[in-house]
Amino acid sequence: MLDLTDQKILVTGGAGFLGQLVVKQLLQAGASKDNILIPRSKQYDLRSLEACQAVVKDQDIVIHLAAHVGGIGLNREKPGELFYDNLIMGTQLIHTAYQARVQKFVCVGTICAYPKFTPVPFKEENIWDGYPEETNAPYGVAKKALLVQLQAYRQQYGFNGIYLLPVNLYGPGDNFDPRSSHVIPALIRKVYEAQIRGDAEIPVWGDGSPTREFIYGDDAARGIVMGTVAYDDSEPVNLGTNFEISIKDLVELIVELMEFKGKIVWQPDQPNGQPRRCLDTERAKAAFGFTAQMDLRQGLKNTIDWYRQHAA
Repeated sequence: MLDLTDQKILVTGGAGFLGQLVVKQLLQAGASKDNILIPRSKQYDLRSLEACQAVVKDQDIVIHLAAHVGGIGLNREKPGELFYDNLIMGTQLIHTAYQARVQKFVCVGTICAYPKFTPVPFKEENIWDGYPEETNAPYGVAKKALLVQLQAYRQQYGFNGIYLLPVNLYGPGDNFDPRSSHVIPALIRKVYEAQIRGDAEIPVWGDGSPTREFIYGDDAARGIVMGTVAYDDSEPVNLGTNFEISIKDLVELIVELMEFKGKIVWQPDQPNGQPRRCLDTERAKAAFGFTAQMDLRQGLKNTIDWYRQHAA
């Protein structure tokens, strides 16, 4: 068990949705506010080797959350950028952290790394069984390469890096920008704006058949900090809820919670994404005692309430 009291901790992406929650959990776990470094992209572009060298200097722990990420729309529009930015950021950070003798590197990967057709629930050992779903493969493959790098650096240099795989995140403070948001915030915003305009219907991409699993931001952050403190193995670890819901049922639940009376118009000519997503969460439970606590309905209510207060 790692004692965080005197550890100097770098949190890349620490000002983002998940990052802020991770910082909050680090403080609750005993870390000192003065010892947490949150580099801002305006000052440190982590695609630059010099920026990576600067931020890892004198750090004990690196938690790498920074990512160039979005929903299906962004994945289709900018696959090259998503591949390059995520690969170069991660691979340079791992290398410079190793060179700077950082004690522990915590890499937060992506569920997009799993093959398009993975037996449900996804077990960590299935991650290499095939190619990811095409729309998010460039992002998924870039992040998966960092798992290989951490395992190789552990094998050759004894570098302590761990790799955590949180399922789709949501919660108060999420990114609601329609150009880059994920499915839950995108749907909440879509319904909210339809209500403001008095629209009789809302269009939704795909046919509603794919299934997804979602983890509340606070739960994911708690899992990441628990892994930081107590996990030191080379094998990747899923962080999820093991609860699967179809996009159709998710949309209907959001519409019900927001009391939208209009019609849902499915757009089957738009991409569905991966057919099914649901994680096996046994390894996280066995390895460091993590289980998610927030149920989806309550988590959605909290997120909708937050958005209504902050929509302006």
